[in-house]
Amino acid sequence: MVSRADICFEIDMGTTQQCSLAISSQSAGLSYRKIKMAAPIVGFPRAAFIRGCLQLRWGTTRLSPNTVGFSTFSRRKYGWNAHVEPTIDWTTLTTVVQQHVKSLNWGHRVQLKDKNVDYLNAKGSLLDAHTVRMLSANGKEKTVTASNIVLAVGGRPKYPDIPGAMEYAITSDDLFMLEKPPGKTLVIGASYVSLECAGFLTGLGFDTTVMIRSIPLRGFDRQMADLVTDHMEGSGTRFLRQHVPVAIDKTDSGQLQVTWRDGNGQEGGSMFDTVMMAVGRFANTGTLGLDTVGVEWYSESGKVIGRDENPEQSSVPHIFAIGDILHGRPELTPVAIKAGRLLAHRLFANTHEHMDYDKVPTTVFIPLEYGSVGLSEEAALERFGSDDVEVYHAFYKPLEYYIPERDASQCYIKAVCKRDGDQEMVGLHFLGPNAGEVTQGFAVALRSGLTYQEMVSSVGIHPTCAEEVVKMGITKRSGLDPTVTGC
Repeated sequence: MVSRADICFEIDMGTTQQCSLAISSQSAGLSYRKIKMAAPIVGFPRAAFIRGCLQLRWGTTRLSPNTVGFSTFSRRKYGWNAHVEPTIDWTTLTTVVQQHVKSLNWGHRVQLKDKNVDYLNAKGSLLDAHTVRMLSANGKEKTVTASNIVLAVGGRPKYPDIPGAMEYAITSDDLFMLEKPPGKTLVIGASYVSLECAGFLTGLGFDTTVMIRSIPLRGFDRQMADLVTDHMEGSGTRFLRQHVPVAIDKTDSGQLQVTWRDGNGQEGGSMFDTVMMAVGRFANTGTLGLDTVGVEWYSESGKVIGRDENPEQSSVPHIFAIGDILHGRPELTPVAIKAGRLLAHRLFANTHEHMDYDKVPTTVFIPLEYGSVGLSEEAALERFGSDDVEVYHAFYKPLEYYIPERDASQCYIKAVCKRDGDQEMVGLHFLGPNAGEVTQGFAVALRSGLTYQEMVSSVGIHPTCAEEVVKMGITKRSGLDPTVTGC
């Protein structure tokens, strides 16, 4: 038996291939400095993190034609002699993405070794409240005891319960593992992962369709979500709204015949080269033995229930959960990292700061990025009432859109404020180029209690899209046209 002061484990529930070291780079997120003080910590791999989050988002945001340079059309408008339409070499693309991910994995391994952190590639489960059973790929078994245990096993993509889904469909985890281009693709789901993948594939020139059962981007601001899909449709992505898949069959030609049902109960279908599922994820906790040790969790979602006063602490005081497996918390990598670091500081540095899950910023990396922080308009109206909410908004046109004559009808900003006093800003929504960069800065201000009066007293940086935020002066209540004209 191996004894350790504390354990943070992340378990690969279904594969022992290339591992990802989430102990430092995602949901474990523990401070190296504090780990070294606490004694060696045992970590277990989970391949889904690297393939599902970093690899996908790095590819979709940094390799899209919308971010690596002008489109062919835009170049011509600026005077470039572009005679050949660009094409994508899929093998080169997937190779460089995989190489980048491997380099990150190796870097994490090196950092763990430098900080005297033990890394064990194994599957794990709880034998009792202080003991973890580990099973390695070669069948060897050992146990580790600990005074504190941190669960950070993340999630796996869901598959709908329909014929052919498991056999023939891929998920976002698999996109950059495809040996050949995806071709005509159907993306099933309405999450940000679904829309990011669809926008990316459309930008690369692939015929892409998104199937949506109900509404896109559930949990986000509804007006912004509609603008997002409007822009994607205008850019060539097709949408099947109010549709659900019924079956997937593989034809003799190798194509996939997808049968679906629409909102009126009518069945239809079409052929696709690739079908990608993006219908959500489930927490990877089913075989951890949570019931054995008394950890409360939701069997439907697999998520661990945290305490109100200590969100990462489970019903067993010395067992903690962070990241995507924690019920009711944002499924975002930076959230998991921050929560893990603060937990490490509380355990080993005698601090008392807890993760604040309010006003967490995020961005949907579609071709026209959507960044948000704080409450949606709907949530603000529900919380404060319509008489106590003021919404400032603006349609604007980025400078780089003028000469190429690009459509800016979905470039939109919305500030959701309380109506009394200096009008505290409780939500900001930005749809436009580089929304992630813009939103990150304003998120700091919102967390510090930014008011509308303070925002408009700031001087904008011209000519930027971000300056349109501090220039907003038209409210929805006024009914005036919010379209920005002039400088």
